[in-house]
Amino acid sequence: MTGVPASAAGGSGATPVRGGKLGAAAVNQASLWNIANLLTMARLVLVPGFVVLLLHNGGYDPAWRSFAWAAFAIAMITDLFDGHLARTYNLVTDFGKIADPIADKAIMGAALICLSYLGDLPWWVTGVILFRELGITLMRFWVIRHGVIPASRGGKMKTLAQGTAVGMYVLALTGPLATLRFWVMAVAVVLTVVTGLDYVRQAVVLRRQGLAAERAAEEAPEAVSEETGAVTEAAGARGPAEAER
Repeated sequence: MTGVPASAAGGSGATPVRGGKLGAAAVNQASLWNIANLLTMARLVLVPGFVVLLLHNGGYDPAWRSFAWAAFAIAMITDLFDGHLARTYNLVTDFGKIADPIADKAIMGAALICLSYLGDLPWWVTGVILFRELGITLMRFWVIRHGVIPASRGGKMKTLAQGTAVGMYVLALTGPLATLRFWVMAVAVVLTVVTGLDYVRQAVVLRRQGLAAERAAEEAPEAVSEETGAVTEAAGARGPAEAER
């Protein structure tokens, strides 16, 4: 044995190793269970627990709503950490790309729907936020083959405002704090609409640029082919002329 890979020695590939597919599957499976994905899974598990805590005893028990707030806060904190860990330590996986946004929208959607069901939050607020989040998710898939729109500062502010406002509504607040949470939610709704419209604009521009690049790539080989044909015809025309000399 020389220790030189077959590909390096000029071969097309190494001899298949028995159990090679199983080994690759084991590696992929191991990479799935990283700390970032575990935090995402924990956030998904928290969703039904949060709903049970919030609606327990009719949904108006301050103690149980405090427990629900704690579950919601943990979910929001894990949302901050799992993405950061995945990018910092190269733990990005296909599962994480799909599960992370689902977990984010699941906990937020559950909170909004429960609060509206209890009569604490107008249904139109829940409708606006959920329509924006679901619409942006669908639009992300619409333009994903052309590129990824990075998270903007406005989007991060929107997420922070939504999390803060919903958290304040989960708690059984009264007096000035109850008034304050109304204005925090108003800011969250405005940011939700504004950043949503900006995302639509960026998505449309990205898609147009992507389609233009694809058309240019398709036309380039045709132009090269036509130019080559013209050169060949010119060479053919010179051939007989030179033979007559």
